[in-house]
Amino acid sequence: MTVYGTPAPVPKRRGLIIAAVAAAVSLLVALVAVFQFVRDLPAATITTSIAAKLAIPGKAPSLPWPSTGNAELMVEGLGRLGGTGGDGAEPIGSVAKVMTAYVILKEHPLTGTAEGPSLTVSDADVKDYEGRKATGQSLVHVVEGEQLTERDALEALMLPSANNIAHQLAIWDAGSEEAFVAKMNAAADSLGMDETEYTDPSGFLPTTVSTAADQVDLARAAIKMPVFAEIVELREATIPVVGTIRNYNDLLGVEGVFGIKTGSTDEAGGNLVFASRLKVGGRTLTIVGAVFNQPGANTPQQLAEVNTHVRKLLAAVRKTVKEYQLIGTDPAGRVATAWGGTTTVSPAAPLKVVGWPGLSVPVTVTTTAPGPSIAAGLVVGQVEASSVRVELRTDEAVESPSAWWRLSRIS
Repeated sequence: MTVYGTPAPVPKRRGLIIAAVAAAVSLLVALVAVFQFVRDLPAATITTSIAAKLAIPGKAPSLPWPSTGNAELMVEGLGRLGGTGGDGAEPIGSVAKVMTAYVILKEHPLTGTAEGPSLTVSDADVKDYEGRKATGQSLVHVVEGEQLTERDALEALMLPSANNIAHQLAIWDAGSEEAFVAKMNAAADSLGMDETEYTDPSGFLPTTVSTAADQVDLARAAIKMPVFAEIVELREATIPVVGTIRNYNDLLGVEGVFGIKTGSTDEAGGNLVFASRLKVGGRTLTIVGAVFNQPGANTPQQLAEVNTHVRKLLAAVRKTVKEYQLIGTDPAGRVATAWGGTTTVSPAAPLKVVGWPGLSVPVTVTTTAPGPSIAAGLVVGQVEASSVRVELRTDEAVESPSAWWRLSRIS
């Protein structure tokens, strides 16, 4: 019999099922909550605003270039400092002997203190020497049967600028001046010296022409040869028959100059291709330059004019090429977490480089993916320019995610 108004009792089995489901749901929720709290947090991301190239701040330098002729300056490892002239190739006089020495050392390499093979002075070599006297060329006395080592010959070529030794080296290497000159021009082509033409190994002929820029390219290649660099820095040397020979380069030791070659003729004027050491910012830099086609009534006046301009240029370079701040310590990036926390990233110290105002410097930024916990001062990468490195660090700590974010995160 049914009593109206009184709920029917729930079967016992049904109640047990409902309770079990509720307990399972509660357990699942609890497990999900625990999982959300203990699962690994996603790593933060880092971005920077540092450009791949930056120019050193300031006005580009104005150097005391000569008003006539042409000139060029390079700083190894940094770039071209500038140049002037460039109206086309002109005679270069005995600067041509740089290429003669370069070709000889390429064909017959010397290392260390090696003297190299011997060259025997022939009757033809003596006649060549005698024939050049009347034209006032730079020469060294030779006698038939004299033995010159390769190093002796290169010293005679580069220090007192002996035209007859340039001729003798050409014959020794290639059999004829014509064949050797072809090697000189081939080497010039390989170095990209597009405005250069050699017609003799000594530079006495006015048809041997080049530019300051081309000869700087050659000089940079030549001084990478240790024996060449050693020879052009000698103030004097001793060779057979003649005895002591002196270097015509009066700028050796002035403003760090350690080479390379003078050259002067009536057509070429005064010329000097030079290399100089410059110490700045804990580094020793090599400056390679050329000043060509300077006026004068004779060789001493021409070379004195060249030397005056080179001294002025190198003094100005020493005032200009210094250590400059390329990047300061202002924020240069940002670290962001998946839960919306952020902090700026800044260089740990100013990044300073050697150069001059206006110089474009390549910059490399390397970042390290930070973990989820971001503390103040955390190293997250580095910025590098001209082999100088500075760490990138976080400016502030980032708070941990909230409980709600942990519970509600999907990824």
